[in-house]
Amino acid sequence: MDFWTQILDFTETTTHRVGERLLNDFGQVQAAEKADGSLVTQADKWSDEELRRAIAQTFPNHGALSEEVEHIFPDTKWCWIIDPLDGTTNFARGLPLWGISLGLLYRGTPVFGYVHLPPLNQSFYGYWYGNSGLEGPTGAFLNHRPIHTSPDDVSPNHFFNLCARSTFVLKNPFPAKIRMLGVATYNLLTVAAGWSLGGVEATPKIWDISAVWAIVQAAGAIWTPLEPNPIFPLNPGQNYSHRAYPTLVVSKPELVSTFLPLVEAVGTSLPKPYA
Repeated sequence: MDFWTQILDFTETTTHRVGERLLNDFGQVQAAEKADGSLVTQADKWSDEELRRAIAQTFPNHGALSEEVEHIFPDTKWCWIIDPLDGTTNFARGLPLWGISLGLLYRGTPVFGYVHLPPLNQSFYGYWYGNSGLEGPTGAFLNHRPIHTSPDDVSPNHFFNLCARSTFVLKNPFPAKIRMLGVATYNLLTVAAGWSLGGVEATPKIWDISAVWAIVQAAGAIWTPLEPNPIFPLNPGQNYSHRAYPTLVVSKPELVSTFLPLVEAVGTSLPKPYA
């Protein structure tokens, strides 16, 4: 089995196994509020531990950074970034839209991402090598079928996704129908799949974006950071628990000029330092 086949087999098998257990707890667990105001459940913590254990057993030379436990980026050539349960509020309240996210970074930059949404039986993955010098499979996929962004121009019958902290942008007229999904990864993955023309996230953390960074760009989407500091590569020894990465993703280059003026205030309205 070659390296990339092993990576895909591992992410698929592991996230589906963990997802089956999470489905049993779905809508049945109590949630607690973390310091940043987000929710956490015992299911998040179990999933985080299970994913880190599986990575350590299968790839002992790889590092891991996760939402619930390990926030310091390790000094390893390969590192996994884990969101054990993206959409915890949906999960805890019984809404069937949440997922498990694994991003694989090479020298601090994502080159592969896998996001599994158990309630929908949807699994997204993609390869994006950038300037890494790596070679291997290419493209983005949903349930093993290739996906690509929409070629359409914007209209009132196309979708654009907001997050809960970006709704203030609606004070101005918006050229598309708005959706708010409550899951950072899925917000942007709908662009990769061609279902929406764009999405904005005001306060995603590194575990919210690492997997989708690879997937959406492999599908042809345009990633536009809404603050000036570069996202990648990550720096060994740095704690990534507090930094947010306000981001706009659109389906084609021409739509950057359409949506950026409407949402760019998202990147300047956040308190510093990010929390």
